[in-house]
Amino acid sequence: MAIDLRSDTVTQPTAGMREAMMSAPLGDDVFGEDPSVNQLEAYSAELLGKEAALFVPSGTMANQIALKVHTKALDEIICAKDAHIYLYEPAGFGFLSGCSIKLLEGDRGRLTAKSVAAGINQTFDWKANTSLVCLENTVNQGGGAVYDLEEVQKIQSLCAERGLALHLDGARLMNAVVASGHNAATWAAPFDSVSVCLSKGLGAPVGSVLVGSRDFIAQARRVRKILGGGMRQAGLLAAAGLYALQHQTERLKEDHVRATRIGEALAAAPWCEELLAVESNIVIGRIKDAETNNNLLLQLERHGIRAIAMGPDLIRFVTHLQISDEDTAEVIKVIGTL
Repeated sequence: MAIDLRSDTVTQPTAGMREAMMSAPLGDDVFGEDPSVNQLEAYSAELLGKEAALFVPSGTMANQIALKVHTKALDEIICAKDAHIYLYEPAGFGFLSGCSIKLLEGDRGRLTAKSVAAGINQTFDWKANTSLVCLENTVNQGGGAVYDLEEVQKIQSLCAERGLALHLDGARLMNAVVASGHNAATWAAPFDSVSVCLSKGLGAPVGSVLVGSRDFIAQARRVRKILGGGMRQAGLLAAAGLYALQHQTERLKEDHVRATRIGEALAAAPWCEELLAVESNIVIGRIKDAETNNNLLLQLERHGIRAIAMGPDLIRFVTHLQISDEDTAEVIKVIGTL
């Protein structure tokens, strides 16, 4: 079987998770009657220190719902040029919310209060109204980079002063939690809304949660329905997400250790020009030329190792719960022979 390091979305439910899914009590979630969904939402809201939560099919839907609720047509959203909402949610901000987007340079996708302040439009008829700032933690394109909490708090103070909403794409927020030592509620506190993906490193098969105030979630629930996200007896999936949060968060540290080891091997390879600092479970190396990068992916595949290109000269490895110490050792050995 291949060692699949393309993404942490390729995980399979554990035995305990499957048992939780099969024993989950079910109801109609559109009527608010699925006890397993309700339990997941209540737990997520408490975990993240918010008033309410909403279970949705995907991280993209969670983010796009947040953008829709926080903005109105002709507004502008600020985010990093590396942000998932820009790169991998194909212009949803324009299609669904009628907004433009302002892309800022960041340190591996991490913005500062200074850069955000410079990106806010002045109030002129010929300028879009800046209404929302979106951050991502950890930053996928930044090699799993973790924000500095104090800088996030500075951005929040700026947003409060300027009347802007602040949303966190926390697809891998739990990786930031275990990497930083700050709990989930501390990370979520500066934000008006937060999305957390359950189907990446946490290992659930499907779904994300979106948290915020009761009023925000009430509006978000309506948008979810419009987007086709009302899933009826969704408790089978919600039970997996609840199990993931309760039982598979702390083990993310193991993924981080294995990623660090793979990063060290990658940095030592003669064809690797630069290694982005490994802070969580994502390893990104800059390869000396694009032709070498394509060839490397093919060579790795021949050795039963699957990685992915993140650009013409970038290669990415992502550790997750299906990657063992033995798998890690094999990857390191193969990298050393290429």
